[in-house]
Amino acid sequence: MPTRASLRRAAARLLDPLCSMGVWLGTICFAASLTPSLIPRDALLQGVLSGLAFAAGYGIGVFLRWVWIFLGLPRLRDLAVGRIATALAVVVCTLMVVGFLAQASGWQNDIRARMGMEAVASARPVFVGLVASGVAFVLLMLGRVFGSVVYVLSQRLGRHLPRRVSLILGTAIAGVLFWSIGDGIVFQAGLRALDSSYRQLDAVVDTELAPPLDPAKTGSAASLIGWSGLGRMGRAAVAAGPTQADIEALTGAPAQEPLRIYVGLNSAPDIRSRAELALAEMIRVGAFERSALVINTPTGTGWLDPASQMALEYLQRGDVATVSMQYSYLASWLALMVDPGYGADSSRALFAAVHGYWRSLPPETRPKLYLHGLSLGAMNSDLSVDLFDLLGDPFDGALWAGPPFQSRTWRHATQGRDPATPAWRPCYGDGSIVRFMTQDGAPAGNAAWNDTRIVYLQYPSDPITFFEAGSAWRRPAWMTGPRARDVSDSLQWFPMVTFLQLGMDMAVATSTPTGYGHVFAADDYVDAWIATTAPVGWDADAVAALKAKLAAEGL
Repeated sequence: MPTRASLRRAAARLLDPLCSMGVWLGTICFAASLTPSLIPRDALLQGVLSGLAFAAGYGIGVFLRWVWIFLGLPRLRDLAVGRIATALAVVVCTLMVVGFLAQASGWQNDIRARMGMEAVASARPVFVGLVASGVAFVLLMLGRVFGSVVYVLSQRLGRHLPRRVSLILGTAIAGVLFWSIGDGIVFQAGLRALDSSYRQLDAVVDTELAPPLDPAKTGSAASLIGWSGLGRMGRAAVAAGPTQADIEALTGAPAQEPLRIYVGLNSAPDIRSRAELALAEMIRVGAFERSALVINTPTGTGWLDPASQMALEYLQRGDVATVSMQYSYLASWLALMVDPGYGADSSRALFAAVHGYWRSLPPETRPKLYLHGLSLGAMNSDLSVDLFDLLGDPFDGALWAGPPFQSRTWRHATQGRDPATPAWRPCYGDGSIVRFMTQDGAPAGNAAWNDTRIVYLQYPSDPITFFEAGSAWRRPAWMTGPRARDVSDSLQWFPMVTFLQLGMDMAVATSTPTGYGHVFAADDYVDAWIATTAPVGWDADAVAALKAKLAAEGL
């Protein structure tokens, strides 16, 4: 057991003076965190980020001091220049904090102006500074508690081991202890609470949505899938428009009632059963008799973007069937943490079932087959297909919107792009198979489209797509060269700080106005679906009328 004296010394360490090296690096990181990144930040979020950045920089400084002492080198405070250096650090760091806080609002307003948002309040810098100070203080005290635990353990071990060995072992034991508490108690308890919350939310039946009366609708009395088994997101997707009458009113031409087949997570006990149920429901409603068939992989919660769905159904004049299969009721980031492979397994099972039946049909009469997904849905949709599917009997196209940075095909195409093109809008090969588009225009290629068309719809300001773990130590490729119009010219790369900024951006990627960040506009879906499916009979005036219609509906 540790002695009372060692415990008293450990407690006294909580009140030690600040480390000069830590203050230097912490202030630099704090200042850098105030510069713009991809997503506009409100004062509270900016304060939290800046507090985290200061604490991270301070921690690195403390670690460097620890290495210095561990190597037996003389301490700066023991030298004649020590006090001068400390005083200089206080003055310079104070000026740096004040100067950067004064410019922070201007940097944020630059991003907000690009996205059509209102300017921030004039009192923002004061609030940011107060929040950052509070966050930094809590984290620094937590770090000092860790240091005190290391001190007590190393003192105990030092009775039997050399000083340096006991210090290393004490640090390792304290690290395991803190990790166990954070992961096993705090994180897991929070995860269980969120899991329970999302599960209950998914089971809630909106009383304003009634089961469909049309027997061709999933969830109707004639359906193989019960209304309650669709889940909250499935019921919303099936009940949404447009109807046959809506499409005919816009186009002035005959149309069909679009088909939406959705299999909820609780519709069957396992992935294979749900995939078989989806196929059976598709056959029942005549999905394979339509001109276009889309396998739409939802996000983590099971959500399907109505802006994309409606754009497609109008363009196809209702002659389209869409099938989706829920694989989780958790938010996408939680779904990745809980079981990152489950969504991909679910997508593979659905694709295998649909593609297997589709390829058994006569090529001249079967519908064109497309893949679609947004965000995590895009990544899992990509993972649903392997090379042999493309070589044997390939699908006709894919539209993947906002692909996460881990997406395999997206990464391959982006890294293999023409070096003369920016990473946020790359050109891959001759553009005959894969093309990229942003909110500023349709994709372009040097060659005619191949039989299989893959279109990536991505916004340069989307951190879900452009986050990089390597941004902690290297400049991301998309920061080199010309900037897109929705990315600030003041955005710069800083070691570690950019990593924190982009990580925070991912958490609020859907807080932007439509058409920026991770919120995709119906206008852009229209252009992307035209590029992917090449619908017949849509001239410029008709496309403009469709976009105006979707805009009027708030999409």
